[in-house]
Amino acid sequence: MKSKTHGYIFALLAITIFSIQDGISKHLGSAYPPVFVTMVRYWAFALFTIVLASKMRGGLRATARTKRPFLQVTRGVLLAAQVVVVVVVSCFALIGLAHSQAIFSATPILIALLSMPILGERVGWRRWTAIAAGLIGVLLILKPDGGIFDTKLLLAIFSCFLFAFYVIATRLVSREDSAMTSFFYTGVVGGIAMTLIGPFYWTWMLQSDWIWMLLVCMTSISSHYFLIRAYDMLDAAAIQPITYLQLVYASVIGVTIYGESLSLNTIVGSLIVVASSIFTIWREHVVARRQAIARQQRSVQF
Repeated sequence: MKSKTHGYIFALLAITIFSIQDGISKHLGSAYPPVFVTMVRYWAFALFTIVLASKMRGGLRATARTKRPFLQVTRGVLLAAQVVVVVVVSCFALIGLAHSQAIFSATPILIALLSMPILGERVGWRRWTAIAAGLIGVLLILKPDGGIFDTKLLLAIFSCFLFAFYVIATRLVSREDSAMTSFFYTGVVGGIAMTLIGPFYWTWMLQSDWIWMLLVCMTSISSHYFLIRAYDMLDAAAIQPITYLQLVYASVIGVTIYGESLSLNTIVGSLIVVASSIFTIWREHVVARRQAIARQQRSVQF
């Protein structure tokens, strides 16, 4: 029980720090090239993963050993691309922190849809109903208030797809590689990928903004660390609902600090999407547990 309590505390800390990081990233992304900001952040992230991997049993060599190198590299590139396109800076700076986070909350629904053709997973009528409801919620969020669709919203949708493919690739490699190995490649591959293109966008920052950049790096490292600790103590199904606090945090930061406004469509659509996503994740957890029990029963019989 104490371990689970600590797990929830770590998860809450991770999501809170992620939200603070997003708020700072919006400021930096409005003033400097997103690729440059992401590169510096990834340098700190990559250094953290290397130090952490070196302290694991077997050191760097054991942690870096993978049976799916191509897929691990693809994962790292996908996440780095998603960070550049939207999550860290671009989308937050263009369409607003709260609005973009509302769209991102639909990612579990996309993962459920894509897992069928890619992972071969079966989806029952309950999850299909939740997926349909979630898509209606997304349409409400995207519904233009002035009658003209804002094409900038496509950035947020594109980001959702990038992250969904990243999660599916992570599920594939998890069948053979450890979580620490996947985490190591996420940081190192992302850092290398950003170093290849980031210098072309190098911009000299104001001295005061380097303080903000340092805070982004510190929040990136600490949030990932707390999330790792949370996953060590809790199932993913228990952590996922907590992540929707990020939508609440984003709304508060966006409205109070950056003067953003929330339309009725965004609020109602977000509620529908979050409810649908939580139900989808819960059903996946239930189905996975039933399959695990069935496998255990078959192994006992034989």
